[in-house]
Amino acid sequence: MVEPVDWRADGVPRSARFGDIYHTETGALAQSRHVFLGGCNLPEAWAGQPQWLILETGFGFGLNFLTTWQAWRADSARPWMLHFVSIEAHPVALDDLLRAAAAYPELRELAELLAAQWLELLPGFHRLCFDDGRVLLTLCVGDVQAMLRAQRFEADSIFLDGFSPDRNPVMWSPGTLKSVSRFARRGTGIATWTIARAVRDALTQCGFQVRKAPGLPPKRDCLRGVFDPAWTPRRRAPAAERIAPGRCAVIGAGLAGAAVAASLARRGWQVDVFDRADRPAAGASGLPVGVLAPHVSPDDALLSRLTRAGIRATWQQLAVLLAEGRDWRASGVIERRPDGDVRLPPGWTSEGPNLSWPADAGQLASAQLPADIAALWHRRAGWVRPRALVDAWLAQPGIRLQAGCEVARIAPSGAGWQLFGADDTLLGDADRVVVAAGFESGRFAASLPLQPVRGQVEWGRAASNSTLPQAPVNGDGHLVAQVPDGDGALWLSGATFDRDSIDTTPRAADTATNRERLARLHPGAAALLATAFDAAAPWVGVRCASGDRRPLVGPAPDQHGLWVCTALGSRGLTFAALCAELLAAHWHGEPLPLPAALARSLDTRRL
Repeated sequence: MVEPVDWRADGVPRSARFGDIYHTETGALAQSRHVFLGGCNLPEAWAGQPQWLILETGFGFGLNFLTTWQAWRADSARPWMLHFVSIEAHPVALDDLLRAAAAYPELRELAELLAAQWLELLPGFHRLCFDDGRVLLTLCVGDVQAMLRAQRFEADSIFLDGFSPDRNPVMWSPGTLKSVSRFARRGTGIATWTIARAVRDALTQCGFQVRKAPGLPPKRDCLRGVFDPAWTPRRRAPAAERIAPGRCAVIGAGLAGAAVAASLARRGWQVDVFDRADRPAAGASGLPVGVLAPHVSPDDALLSRLTRAGIRATWQQLAVLLAEGRDWRASGVIERRPDGDVRLPPGWTSEGPNLSWPADAGQLASAQLPADIAALWHRRAGWVRPRALVDAWLAQPGIRLQAGCEVARIAPSGAGWQLFGADDTLLGDADRVVVAAGFESGRFAASLPLQPVRGQVEWGRAASNSTLPQAPVNGDGHLVAQVPDGDGALWLSGATFDRDSIDTTPRAADTATNRERLARLHPGAAALLATAFDAAAPWVGVRCASGDRRPLVGPAPDQHGLWVCTALGSRGLTFAALCAELLAAHWHGEPLPLPAALARSLDTRRL
């Protein structure tokens, strides 16, 4: 599923699909600097701005992105956030990506950072995060017109790139350029290497004032312009808000609240996180260890696409904030399919960008499972200590945790909000409030369809050299073992699902249920842990689910300025980082981290 590249003897890459070279013989770096950065007056134009948003058609080897990122790093007056959104129908292989950048030593470090996240590029959106979250690349894989319809933001600069109009006419068609113009606000700069008359005419009709400029040899000219239509442009709804960072209060210090606090703090917000417990992750997010694994379905259903995006977002945070092997492990996960159905979406292959595939005999043997069972192997999966991730998020600059501080009510105050304690003591003021209190979020947004779901797991410690499987096993229940914990290793198995229950008292019946599930899931582990189960101390937490079992991210109904991020269900590790980034995108008019349809599937306004 990767795009083959023909490398000429002179080192210039060529596309067999389009019969055209990827960049001029003069070099991609010189072209990026002269045609695209120079054509949009960068870096001068972004000086002192809080953020800068760039739309590119045609990612190729990513050299325009790398050059822009390098310019951002080198500029003392750079914007706080750099968003680069690029569309690419045919991503190249990792080796070709690195080979193209190898010609430019000044880009080597950045290219290696890009390469580290260059995986699982299935059709759809992929958010890649760099420089502590201040540089965000949203790579949109698919047909250019479909990807443009699926994204929405107002760009500050537009780079029109791609193979020549006579070789790839769809990229330069009037319809595509009209779609591009919907991302422009008055003053948005645009640049491209082609001066084809049809392209100039289409851009003019779309409201761009364009002119020829000296090109980069061997090309005599290039094209530069600005969006300045003679008419009043009709904006796409919802219009970009781009509010300035201020003070935010987050109610809830679990995975959802901590992720929101970290995302907003990275954008310059001062965040107060309130939780009535004495420490963070005291509720459902306090699970001793959790499994991070995608949902996979033959039709690549909505939940499958959402979990892939969520795991990418979480994975980036784990790699930066936590110690692998102690706080988390990229071990992979075996998922047993009791119904025997291991079908995958059409086009997935064992060597493709999909990171899930039927488990082979070796993988099953390493998990001490029979070779004839039906199971999937998820490469991009593993175990995580949720509390370690919550603590790492809350330790970010700009965040103040107020533990043991229960918010009893909130009230509008001028342009913001006031938060009050149980004795009506004023706890604080905020420009905005985000409710991320799990099933208790309903106390502040009563119209939300929230359901508590009690869950019990069994856990304990075993010798670190035990024969329990190294990778988690999932299916009807799950087993996590070999988690380093002091002088031994932690194991965990479960969990139960009791809807509409908030009772956190352990139940012997649930222990028996978890024992039976483990016996079906992994008979060998059940036998090894038979005695340990008797001595285990059950852990009980209460999850929060919505009516359709998807998270709720967006404004609270009928309460202007109050937002929620809740109902992550049993997939808090998967969804917390993604939902937080989605909320931040809404507040700042940023590019969506998900296609618009998927973003709407999580929005509170879908209800």
